[in-house]
Amino acid sequence: MAKEGTNRGGKRPGSGRKRKPLAEKIQDGQKAVALAMPETDSFSGADIKSIKSFLSEDQRTGDLFGCEIWDQMVAWLRERNCAHLISPHLLEQYSMAMARWIQLERINNEMGFLSKHPTTGAAITSPFVTMAQGYLKQANVFFQQIFSIVSENCREPVTGNPQDDMMERLLKM
Repeated sequence: MAKEGTNRGGKRPGSGRKRKPLAEKIQDGQKAVALAMPETDSFSGADIKSIKSFLSEDQRTGDLFGCEIWDQMVAWLRERNCAHLISPHLLEQYSMAMARWIQLERINNEMGFLSKHPTTGAAITSPFVTMAQGYLKQANVFFQQIFSIVSENCREPVTGNPQDDMMERLLKM
């Protein structure tokens, strides 16, 4: 505690040496304990509950791809035997953020990147561009949380990224 009574100082969050992922520990020959990881290859992951209805509700601007993103992420997690480590709420948040980003990018393709200012009439950046950037940033934060859990607990090095498939789908539209 500082002289003026504020709680400052001490270890900063995220400081220090970074932990090695499980795959690297195993590769280096170190004894590594996986979080509840069975030795058999038959493990298919814990059952993730059904998809929430808000991920597939009808939209005014077209389809919402929340269910497809959810299914793709669950399949990606099960391939790596890490489905039981990820919170369903984190998956829902990631799925919704990616679905909204795709939805806003479609709107940007239709309406363009410029808009008219409501009072001055001058050209401004479309509010849909700003919203899309916000949703993409959220989706990346959620995916980094998921990816760090998977990379630290997966037995083999993590390859493949489900976000790449979302970009391909968006570019094909």
